[in-house]
Amino acid sequence: MATKPPQSLPPEYSESSIRVLKGLEPVKQRPGMYTRTDNTLHVIQEVLDNAADEALGGYGKKIRVTIHVDGSVSVEDDGRGIPFGLHPEENAPVIELVFTRLHAGGKFDKGKGGAYSFSGGLHGVGVSVTNALAQRLEATSYREAQVARLAFSGGDVIEALQVRPAAEGDRKSGTTVRVWPDPKYFESAALPMAELTHLLRSKAVLMPGVSVTLTIEKTRETQTWVFKGGLRDYLSQTLTGEPVIPLFEAEGFADAQNDSYAEGEGAQWCVAFTEDGQPVRESYVNLIPTSAGGTHESGLRDGLFTAVKSFIELHSLLPKGVKLMPEDVFARASYVLSAKVLDPQFQGQIKERLNSRDAVRLVSSFVRPAVELWLNQHVEYGKKLAELAIKAAQTRQKAGQKVEKRKGSGVAVLPGKLTDCESRDLAYNEVFLVEGDSAGGSAKMGRDKENQAVLPLRGKVLNTWEVERDRLFANNEIHDISVAIGVDPHGPNDSPDMSGLRYGKVCILSDADVDGSHIQVLLLTLFFRHFPKLIETGHVYVARPPLFRVDAPARGKKPASKAYALDDGELNAILDKCVKEGVAREKCVISRFKGLGEMNALQLWDTTLNPDTRRLMPVQLGDMDFLQTESLITKLMGKGEAASRRELMELHGDAVDVDV
Repeated sequence: MATKPPQSLPPEYSESSIRVLKGLEPVKQRPGMYTRTDNTLHVIQEVLDNAADEALGGYGKKIRVTIHVDGSVSVEDDGRGIPFGLHPEENAPVIELVFTRLHAGGKFDKGKGGAYSFSGGLHGVGVSVTNALAQRLEATSYREAQVARLAFSGGDVIEALQVRPAAEGDRKSGTTVRVWPDPKYFESAALPMAELTHLLRSKAVLMPGVSVTLTIEKTRETQTWVFKGGLRDYLSQTLTGEPVIPLFEAEGFADAQNDSYAEGEGAQWCVAFTEDGQPVRESYVNLIPTSAGGTHESGLRDGLFTAVKSFIELHSLLPKGVKLMPEDVFARASYVLSAKVLDPQFQGQIKERLNSRDAVRLVSSFVRPAVELWLNQHVEYGKKLAELAIKAAQTRQKAGQKVEKRKGSGVAVLPGKLTDCESRDLAYNEVFLVEGDSAGGSAKMGRDKENQAVLPLRGKVLNTWEVERDRLFANNEIHDISVAIGVDPHGPNDSPDMSGLRYGKVCILSDADVDGSHIQVLLLTLFFRHFPKLIETGHVYVARPPLFRVDAPARGKKPASKAYALDDGELNAILDKCVKEGVAREKCVISRFKGLGEMNALQLWDTTLNPDTRRLMPVQLGDMDFLQTESLITKLMGKGEAASRRELMELHGDAVDVDV
């Protein structure tokens, strides 16, 4: 008799299972945590940012980037040069520590006495990541009439530090770093040239008077950018539309007497407003491009909005019924924003988004008074800008009321019986299609008016399974549902315009009895037949109100309590629990809700509307595909399908609970 082979035991989990990554190992194991891995631009940018930080501090005037024939990239600056003496605590050359240790750098000690007051370097991680992901990296530092050079491979020193006296042709000071990125860590080893040139050009813009040069050895092309005019020149060259008012350029920085911010913190910005063309929006923090924006952009937005709103109110320009929002002012704004923040907090290592909370107030506090003063000094331009913002507000408000036309009656307005919510945030908003006016009344009183809307429906909705689409709006209830939701009826293969959708959740709310189930079926039929994309994109839900309420008396130290049950099964479970807790079934008072209208506003909120306690079922197709579902609904809802329905009832009739 053959014996079973022994099953392999799971690997042992013990003290020796824990692995400690040392040096630059974490970067090689998970490069995506430290840099962009789609191409090599970000690891080169880390070196470039170090050169830019020298220029930002006023120590350099030239940056040169060279793309060599062998694919390597070198970055040269005429800054102070990286120190190469021994570190007092680590007993190793400082230049070696900078390239081989995570969290080693000269940018932690902010403020007076630090090597860098304002810089993009925060973690001391950047250039050591470049080194870890490079086949080879050579660093040369010119400083104190000496030249120091060393080389690395995969983050390890392969050519030890050598120091020699500076020769006649050498620079007085500065750093040169040449990098050969290791292709195995990147999806593409090719540098995206358009992104690189944009990055170099922007560095020149943000540091007026500093020249930035790009040389490509293979084609012998050389480009140099020097901007004397700064942000205004740059934005006017980049705009695609004609400005409505002259470009507004200003800056504001905290002085030594400022109680809220460190000396030198602040921003410079240039803003343009156009009626057409794609807006140009670029922001930087300590010269680091923040492509995903962040709190400094929020500060610019806040300052602009508050200043424009104040001007409009001062001159009484706002028409009656128009409410101005920040996006109305900001929608047609193009800008270049360069913020200086002493200790910026970025989201992630690649620094695409600024998260520093104080940056909102910092930027706004300088933008608002400067813009307000300028608008009041140039009233005609102020009025033009106000006109642009008011026009945007009116367009937005009209779009919010965009509705379907009734046949032959012009543009309809939102249904009078719709009690709308205050929020316009699609992801947040919900509309409840409620059975009956009395239930609608309770729902209106019990809802959260910020984001919950209520549309009461009178009687049974029409069975629309066999109704032609162009005859749908003959029925008032269906017309009102479509207009309130903001989406036109469509078929399964259509591509309807969903931009008018007004609610993220469309919730069917009917009684928990058989009549309520019938209304649910009629509404689900309507959505499946004439609004299938709403179901497909997950916008349709069914609310599950309770059928029973159980009031249990006080027992011992436990006070009287109430519980709600969805059906008989839940009711029995609640009663069983009461018995276990020492309360006889007959002492529990059971109330059966004949309909939603019997619930008061508080009960309806607790059981059906409150997101924390309600039961809301998303409507999905499940395992059946569209055609199978369509075939089944045809049997259930088709007018000429009596025989098929009888067959279904005979097959599955015993699975139905009858509510008499």
